[in-house]
Amino acid sequence: MKTSLSRRTAILGGATLAAGFLLSRTASASVPEESNGGVRLMPLGDSITDGFTFYPGSYRVELWRRLAADGHTVDFVGSLTNGPADLGDHDHEGHTGWRIDQLDANIDFWLQQSDPRTVLLLIGTNDLNQNHDIANAPARLSALIDRIRTAKAQCELFVATVPPQANGTLEARVKAYNAALPDVVSQKGPRTHLVPMYDALTTADLADGIHPTEAGYQKMAAVWHDALRSVPDSLVPLSKMSAITHPTPIKESA
Repeated sequence: MKTSLSRRTAILGGATLAAGFLLSRTASASVPEESNGGVRLMPLGDSITDGFTFYPGSYRVELWRRLAADGHTVDFVGSLTNGPADLGDHDHEGHTGWRIDQLDANIDFWLQQSDPRTVLLLIGTNDLNQNHDIANAPARLSALIDRIRTAKAQCELFVATVPPQANGTLEARVKAYNAALPDVVSQKGPRTHLVPMYDALTTADLADGIHPTEAGYQKMAAVWHDALRSVPDSLVPLSKMSAITHPTPIKESA
């Protein structure tokens, strides 16, 4: 008996979720404090943010390199950690197998704990692969964005379209979901930005028809990098922004 791709994906995500969480928390014990005082940036999403088993560290590896080359100090934040030794900061909030509603149920706690200045959100792949109330997936994303905006009104939030899928049925779902995102994001104010991630990848960039290869993740990093640079404030901590906006008055000598 053959197992459908959507069911196999759901089973795989569910089976690895607990193990992945345990491994990431175990790994964190050996990872030193990596904050360098830079802008607090939360990579938020599912296994594509995590990197899964194909390329742990995902787009975060190349994004870190690019930001460092620009001279930016960045503090990736989140409750999970993984990635290679050459990734300067392993923290993230990419949960393997998770859907939009599962992020929504936990986001308030994560935002409180990590206090990000900037959020990179890529979510929806598992809603589509698991055939989970697909028609209302954009509305669930809208509600998640509202929750982030309410909790962190000053943060810069970047919302990416979902990458391509090799399976034809799933690809049709991806296209329909992505088509709804511009309208969703346009209603969320000037600090919420749409990132056209789908346009940067093809199915040749996928390791298993769902998750990107290392080369695919490098393409994703380039897209995130361009998006961040297009909003310079996203790479400046709020504390520094406040100092620029409200400089300390100079006392006149008596």
